[in-house]
Amino acid sequence: MSEEKKKKKRVKKEIVRSENRLLKGKDRVFLRAMAVCILIGIGVAVGISWIGFLPGKSDISEVEFSEQTGEAKNFQITYEYVNHHSISGIAQAGIRVRDALLARPTEYDLSGEAAERFAELDGVRIEDGAVAVSVHSPGLLKSDDKYYYLFEKKIYEEELPEEAQPVASVYKDTETVLVTDLNRGSADTRLFSGFQVAIRKNGSYQPVSETSFIENPEALASYNYTGIPHSSKKGLLIDPLKSSTGEWDDLGVDYATYNFPLSHILGATSNGAYPTIGYNYHGKTWYFNGAHIHEYDYLFSIMTKKGIDVTGIILDNASVSAYPEFTHPDARSGSTAPYQMFNGATKDGVEALGAVATFLASRYSGGEHGRVHNWIIGNEVNARKEWNYMSPSTDLAAYTKAYAQAYRVFYNAIKSVNAGAGVYICLDQQWDRNKKNHPDYDARDLLDLFAEQIREQGDIDWGLAYHPYSVPLTQAAFWKSTPLVTQSADSSFITMQNIGVLTNYMHQERFLKKDGSVRSIILSEQGYSSTAGQDLQAAAFAYAYKIAAANPDIDYFIYARETDHSSEIAENLALGLNDLGGGHKRIYQVYREIDQPGGSAAVDFALGIIGISHWP
Repeated sequence: MSEEKKKKKRVKKEIVRSENRLLKGKDRVFLRAMAVCILIGIGVAVGISWIGFLPGKSDISEVEFSEQTGEAKNFQITYEYVNHHSISGIAQAGIRVRDALLARPTEYDLSGEAAERFAELDGVRIEDGAVAVSVHSPGLLKSDDKYYYLFEKKIYEEELPEEAQPVASVYKDTETVLVTDLNRGSADTRLFSGFQVAIRKNGSYQPVSETSFIENPEALASYNYTGIPHSSKKGLLIDPLKSSTGEWDDLGVDYATYNFPLSHILGATSNGAYPTIGYNYHGKTWYFNGAHIHEYDYLFSIMTKKGIDVTGIILDNASVSAYPEFTHPDARSGSTAPYQMFNGATKDGVEALGAVATFLASRYSGGEHGRVHNWIIGNEVNARKEWNYMSPSTDLAAYTKAYAQAYRVFYNAIKSVNAGAGVYICLDQQWDRNKKNHPDYDARDLLDLFAEQIREQGDIDWGLAYHPYSVPLTQAAFWKSTPLVTQSADSSFITMQNIGVLTNYMHQERFLKKDGSVRSIILSEQGYSSTAGQDLQAAAFAYAYKIAAANPDIDYFIYARETDHSSEIAENLALGLNDLGGGHKRIYQVYREIDQPGGSAAVDFALGIIGISHWP
């Protein structure tokens, strides 16, 4: 059981104990109310007896003396005494008093953890340009006044500052809504902020809820680009040098990925043809390298025209440049990894990430410079040492929190521009190794904790980008049996041999989206080396793609890569469809034909190599 669940269990126990005490008090209230009703009834009965008449009407003769005429006249006076209608009205009033007393919300007197988690936030949403925070509770907490107070908590703040003042208030009730300004477009924007409800007790503000963040930043979006419909799942880590060769058309590429290292796109340029781009974000100007941005514009425009859906991978290598604010304070030194943990832990870090994310999403959503549909935040972020560096002294909980903070900033910024964009966390094939003193984290452990933190603090529509490489990486024949790859959720690795373990795992309720559907899963990088033969490489791709195509939970499959890379060849990883000289390997033809009518003629040779009789 997680620590969060344990805390909730303790809080519920304390509330139940308090309710048991208060129920006795309610019983006393009930008896008192009934006693009031009975006493009223007795009083009425005694009064009737004392007056000495029965309820009803009585006509009595009287004499009236006229001063004008001096004559005396007889007339009738009708007296109406207390009757059964009067008694019923009095009794009903007593019952209403009793019901009002009993219907009044239970008032608790709690302290400590039970008080801090007494109320629950049902949602923090953008409505009509403002932030609406829905809150409910099992009753009301005793306080100095009758109000709930709403506090803004910056994403990088561990606790509310002592000098913090409420941004809204509302009369306390078991269900209510607090509303505050979003401050859109200003330096004090609340787009990335969390919100917490408090009461005023003993002269100070005391939190009564956890912190929750905005769940629907897409309410602000000017675009709703949801991608290009495809009948295939075939994607490729493209070679930009092939942009004018017609190769992408020949291969029938439907999806592509491309990297955005921050140090490559930030900063000034001396290129007169493509000058520095100044971008104003919340009153501050950020500068982007015009020449490099032009390269992206050119590539994405071509791919968009060709009907290729682009996924951008945002990577932090800024700590080696002049932009340390992008990098988490605990990741700015001691790294041998190419990329570091993003910085959502400080004010300047949140501003920096928000600026870059908004710039990129704005530039590549409208179509003028091509379109990017999906965004991946970091590369294989569970690989702390190799790909997403943070200090070795960081434990999994702190590491996941740091990533989740940065991820939420990227998500809110991107979705506030393009409601249709997908935003993904990226994990590698190290699923559940449980290896002591290992520099990396297991993907399963990080995924569990990430999903829990996001759900507890305002659920958003995150997606999963997975890299199911073989074990070892040089092994093209991923179907060969190994104890490290099993059909169990406890498998040490998840490769294409057991990718169903991952998709089945994501069917658990704790991972599902709010509408009950499975989150978007993309296989954003996997490849097979030709060092053991081109036929084996081609067969491995064919089998992997067929498995992905047959799995309804996998949205698309990105093969890495289009052309061999010299640094990877040095590690016996010749993954490309083409060799370094540009020559086509056998996998090129298989990739081209595998999703085409009649494509079986080009791929069925692989059945014998794999040792199966038919495709999945």
